[in-house]
Amino acid sequence: MSKKATRLDTSGPWLAWGLLILLALVWGSSFILIKKSLLTYSIAEVAAGRVFFAFLFFIPVLIRSWKTIPKPLMGSFFMSGTLGYLLPAFFFAIAQSKISSALAGTLNAVSPMFTMLIGVLFFAKSTNRTQILGLVIALAGALMLVFTRGGVSISIINYYALYIILATVCYGTNINIVSRYYSELPAVVSTAWIFAGVGPVAFGILYFTDFFEKIGNPSNLLPSSYLLSLGILASGLMSVIFNRVIQLTSAVFAASVTYLMPIVALSWGLLDGEFIGIQQWLGTAVILVGVYLINRRVKRRKSVLEIESTL
Repeated sequence: MSKKATRLDTSGPWLAWGLLILLALVWGSSFILIKKSLLTYSIAEVAAGRVFFAFLFFIPVLIRSWKTIPKPLMGSFFMSGTLGYLLPAFFFAIAQSKISSALAGTLNAVSPMFTMLIGVLFFAKSTNRTQILGLVIALAGALMLVFTRGGVSISIINYYALYIILATVCYGTNINIVSRYYSELPAVVSTAWIFAGVGPVAFGILYFTDFFEKIGNPSNLLPSSYLLSLGILASGLMSVIFNRVIQLTSAVFAASVTYLMPIVALSWGLLDGEFIGIQQWLGTAVILVGVYLINRRVKRRKSVLEIESTL
């Protein structure tokens, strides 16, 4: 084996895990950013605003890649943008108008469960008994969080938490779409065109709100910076890195970023004075056990040579 291949065999996993940790830190902080943005901006403004800012971030890439992008993929880009970004942005904003950022962050951890389930049902992915057991355990943990209000009561369904579940269903679907159709495209190009499909839609939504007046008001500098971070950093740059992790490993491995995101989300929640009850801690732990089992026997699908071809 050549020196180059040996180096790749060692650095590939380290690169994937390093990017995964970076994703967890940024995306785990997005829930507190949504919470703070909602203090000034409406639900529609927060949701559409972050998508619109991400779209603006990718305009240079869109211009450079216009002539080389496969035109038959345009329809799937719109579908991926809707499922992976626009709808979840609205679901999270709606949910976090009523629930804590920590609860939103921990419920988001069920994404790998839906990634696996949708992959098996609609993308001909294989599974095993261990993964099925993990799915059941993760679902049980999610139900523990759904049947809680303020982390205390289990007698009332927290219907706003169901919006987070809907968002994770969208995420799981989109992860499989990215893995199936965009694996041959550079991550930055595929992500840019995904946002190109929904960026104009987001602008159309914002046009009928007070968004542009608020964003230009100097007194809104801090909440505007939160929203800019959501769009450019969390939805923009980190989406490129996320798609890159999918290319380096697999869809389910990339979705396992949700192992670490709850830790970051819970930490921000505690720092912001949110109450986190024992049921929320326990539900989070149950979800992560389930996610671990879902990922336990997933093999890396790409060889060293395949990884080298994407670098």
